[in-house]
Amino acid sequence: MAQKKYYVVWQGVKPGVYDSWDACKAQVTGYEQALYKSFSSRVEAEQAYSDNPWKHLATKKKAERDGSASNRSIIRQSLAVDAACSGNPGRMEYRGVWVEDGTELFRVGPIDEGTNNIGEFLAIVHALALLHKSEKPTPIYTDSANALKWVAKKKCNTKLKQSDRNKLLFEWIERAEKWLRENHYTNPILKWETKQWGEIPADFGRK
Repeated sequence: MAQKKYYVVWQGVKPGVYDSWDACKAQVTGYEQALYKSFSSRVEAEQAYSDNPWKHLATKKKAERDGSASNRSIIRQSLAVDAACSGNPGRMEYRGVWVEDGTELFRVGPIDEGTNNIGEFLAIVHALALLHKSEKPTPIYTDSANALKWVAKKKCNTKLKQSDRNKLLFEWIERAEKWLRENHYTNPILKWETKQWGEIPADFGRK
């Protein structure tokens, strides 16, 4: 008897965990840039569904072995985020850009006594909240490995100390962490492959 499989659809008609290939197939057939994979248990599938899909897909694993992005191409129907900081800490700002045409969707700051990592974290959460209402699994790109980890843990793990100058910034951080705790999202948060693709579209161009 064939082993029971469970299917995770990160990006498809209706993302979720499915207990049959037919149900999964209905969500991904004809859907451009569909992301899905089978797992041997429901627990494993549900954990993977709440995770970054590229940790589980073969192309990502091959990219990590080879030190490149393999044949993975840019998803144009996506949102890219980035932050800039003058000093560390310093005046920080962040923004989000639609990858396909470079349209700026949001820009926040500058604000005193922030860090680049905090800006990257806030930018991802801002993008998630912006996309949440559409109920579409639009991917989000970031070039920050730290921000990816912080969002996954729902915690801005900064070493920056709170002060009178950055009190507002820490209020933003608290609000972002609260949003992550209270909301479920299906948007894949993907690492932008700078070495292969160049600077992320949301880059401020100040390097």
